[in-house]
Amino acid sequence: MPLLAPPELALFLESEGVVLMRQLISDPDLFVRGSEEVIASFVRDLDQSDLALAILGNPLSDFAGLPILLRGLEARNIPTEIVPGMPRATLAAAIAMPLVPLPPQATQHSWHDLVEVMARLRRSCPWDREQTHRSLIPYLVEETYEVVDAVEQNHDGDLCEELGDLLLQIVFHSQLATERGKFSIADVVNALANKMIRRHPHVFGETQVSTVSEVWQNWDALKSTEASVAKRKSKLDGIPSGLGALQRSQKMQEKAARVGFDWPNLEGVLAKLHEELGELEAARVERANTPRSLRHGLADPDRHLREEMGDVLFTAVNLARALGLDAETALRDANTKFYTRFTFMEQESERNQKSLSELSLDELDALWQLAKIHT
Repeated sequence: MPLLAPPELALFLESEGVVLMRQLISDPDLFVRGSEEVIASFVRDLDQSDLALAILGNPLSDFAGLPILLRGLEARNIPTEIVPGMPRATLAAAIAMPLVPLPPQATQHSWHDLVEVMARLRRSCPWDREQTHRSLIPYLVEETYEVVDAVEQNHDGDLCEELGDLLLQIVFHSQLATERGKFSIADVVNALANKMIRRHPHVFGETQVSTVSEVWQNWDALKSTEASVAKRKSKLDGIPSGLGALQRSQKMQEKAARVGFDWPNLEGVLAKLHEELGELEAARVERANTPRSLRHGLADPDRHLREEMGDVLFTAVNLARALGLDAETALRDANTKFYTRFTFMEQESERNQKSLSELSLDELDALWQLAKIHT
């Protein structure tokens, strides 16, 4: 067992019958800090016998060179298993019993504690052990929307909790990548900080800007030089296909507008919307006049109507953008307004000991008008 630990811990392990192989690591400090040369030398000298590498503390939080080591072992097809330990502070406080896990004592946990908690969950919780990047996608999306809900409801307490839940998803994905030797949460933070500094030369450099449009121009120019962006075939690439349709429409239109492909004024968008509504009506009439027997023979009888409906919605997003609005937020607000008014109608109907389904259309409209007044 190669060991990177104080002499007291080494003596304890040897007294328990553990054989230490100190000669395998030439410079323990550089090994832990992540020297590619020292770690590569260590991997080259390994044979195929079973070996345990002990790192003081938790290898997932206290060993910066872990991703480099795992990549080297993977290149040599050497199987590995990571056994998370305890943070350095815990071990230092209990050096006489270094292998006995202690319950957390802190009431105010740190970033490193969170990384440790996630490592422990992956090691000890059956559900967490089963998760993959793909299986976590629904939770990542759900937590994102819960953050949005907390913001829109102006609930600071809920926002704090939901941001924590979203952060857990980021730490979870980073933990999975760390275990595969791909990257760690430290790599995520480092890459993000570097990207923000690189893309904001007007803040961290000498570039001068005076308007938001100039910021966007610099942003796009800087992005185009990055490797991940340079390989894209279109300026529209990079917009996630999994975005909501309204959000994706607005993102595509915004990117197209930055190269000048946009309506010159609001009147042009309004004229286009009226044109698309006319084409939708023509498609509706066409479908209504098509004999049912003929429609049943078509592979997709609603294709034309659906296409025209899509054009109307796409143009409506253009209209929102021309008005300086976010289409997704506008529709979310409309959904919330409808929910509030409809539930008011339900409550009023129940107060009169009736269900909405028992009311006439005129009675429903009267309730709707009352809901508009009171909500």
